[in-house]
Amino acid sequence: MSMPRWSSRPAAFRPGKLGAVGAVLAGAAALVVLTGCSGLEYKEDVCSSGEYPVLTVNGTGSACVSDGDKPSPGFVRYPKGKVPQQVDDKWDVYWRTHTLDKDGNIIDAPAGS
Repeated sequence: MSMPRWSSRPAAFRPGKLGAVGAVLAGAAALVVLTGCSGLEYKEDVCSSGEYPVLTVNGTGSACVSDGDKPSPGFVRYPKGKVPQQVDDKWDVYWRTHTLDKDGNIIDAPAGS
């Protein structure tokens, strides 16, 4: 009795299977290249470790101050719970169009600030 030509080899080594596996791997590699690994997005911190962000009074400028130091004149701490932590996070974007007045009230940022 004769045996079929490929019956003694594992399924993964059959000629038609290798082509399919290669196509799947090539497709996965193309997906990673085209999406730019968007799931592994890097977020930059607003300030370095040991610092906290401060906002310009009546403007949208900001700076970082060493922990334990007070803000320089013309700068104030962000309101509690509204402190930007990373570039382009919710609060970083918000404070681009809002600021604090001299009394600590949140106001729309003046045009051109």
